[in-house]
Amino acid sequence: MERIKLQAEIREEIGKNKLKIVRKADYIPACLYRAGKEAFNLKVNKSALHDVLHTKAGENVIIDLTIESQKGKTRPVIMKEVQYHPIKDDVLHIDFNEISLTEKIKVNVPVAAKGEAEEVKKESGIIEHVMWEVEIECLPTQIPEKIEVDVSHLKIGDAIFVKDLVTAPGIEMLSDPESIVINAVPPHIEKPAEEVAPEDATTEPEVIEKGKKEKEGEEEAAEVAAPKKEAKKEAK
Repeated sequence: MERIKLQAEIREEIGKNKLKIVRKADYIPACLYRAGKEAFNLKVNKSALHDVLHTKAGENVIIDLTIESQKGKTRPVIMKEVQYHPIKDDVLHIDFNEISLTEKIKVNVPVAAKGEAEEVKKESGIIEHVMWEVEIECLPTQIPEKIEVDVSHLKIGDAIFVKDLVTAPGIEMLSDPESIVINAVPPHIEKPAEEVAPEDATTEPEVIEKGKKEKEGEEEAAEVAAPKKEAKKEAK
């Protein structure tokens, strides 16, 4: 498991406005949590933290954290939570957890597919990645960078479950064993849209019928009016 060094300083600045000042000075506000002990408010150099966040081990890297005012004492820690700016994607705050290298911890580890499923490709199918990470429990020094899954043998309709994942001795899988990690699914074929009869086609007969009835009514009115005229002539 990769390890990296990081130096931090005790942070006296508390509150939203003061934290902005910390960030403008190219530092990132941080907190160090310790089991059963008081937490430390810290700040770390922005550039140094960038290097930590971009290691191969990702967020599960073991950090040897040194706090400047504590006479060079080094603490093994891992990242607990990283808060990012919603638009700029800059780091706003980071939480560390102090750990013991001899006690097991629970972490999420990424799952990566390897190989090419030729049978799925021939049928224009799709390899669908359902779970991108799984939860495991192990010693900090045993945390893998990722868990690789070979998909080359898959055919349409096949699936790889959590229970199929292979891990090193000493690593306990905590995710649901029946959860699907990767699926081989058939190509998506869109059904042709059903033809809908034009609105005029359904309403036209009614319109015609209505017009016909109105015309018939006019003719009936004319027929009723005609005898009256004849009767008037006879009266003369």
